[in-house]
Amino acid sequence: MTELLLTLISTALINNLVLHWPLGVDPLLGAERDKVHALGIATTCLMLVVGVLGYSLYHWLLVPLELTSLRLFVFLPLSVLLIGPLLKLLSQALPKLPFDRLWPLLLGNAGVLGLALITAQDDQGLFHATALSLGAGLGFWLVLSLFSDLRQRTIDNDVPLPFRGLPIDLIGAGLIAVVFLGFSGLIKT
Repeated sequence: MTELLLTLISTALINNLVLHWPLGVDPLLGAERDKVHALGIATTCLMLVVGVLGYSLYHWLLVPLELTSLRLFVFLPLSVLLIGPLLKLLSQALPKLPFDRLWPLLLGNAGVLGLALITAQDDQGLFHATALSLGAGLGFWLVLSLFSDLRQRTIDNDVPLPFRGLPIDLIGAGLIAVVFLGFSGLIKT
């Protein structure tokens, strides 16, 4: 149980998919301020479902049939086909959050596909894949919230003309990544 908790915390803070491996950066830049939490919840749920189903399909279907080279062709349609039903279910469960028009941001999130490939490659069990998927989703949501707040602060401040827009956003993302490097000594293995 302790190992699962450490995996969850490590994936969310230390080995963050967005900051440690640059996967899923595109939704950070495209997210609107009012949809940050809806996108965070939707991405966390999608990462959890795709990570667990991807692990199960890989280890219980592709490995016994010796079709492991087809994992990309299984994981990509899996993640794409789950977006619509997931958004519909979330909009019914949480009607106050704006889940409309999140489909392109979830479709373009390379972190979901990267997570499915990482959980398939890592053979430590289904519970470990679940903790890894949940930690990756929560870490994405945390970085998305921090980045949205940072973006709002840069909009309100006087930023020099050459740095306005995407350059200051990328500098801010780099600074957040440096801050998250401070967590690297948190968990010793």
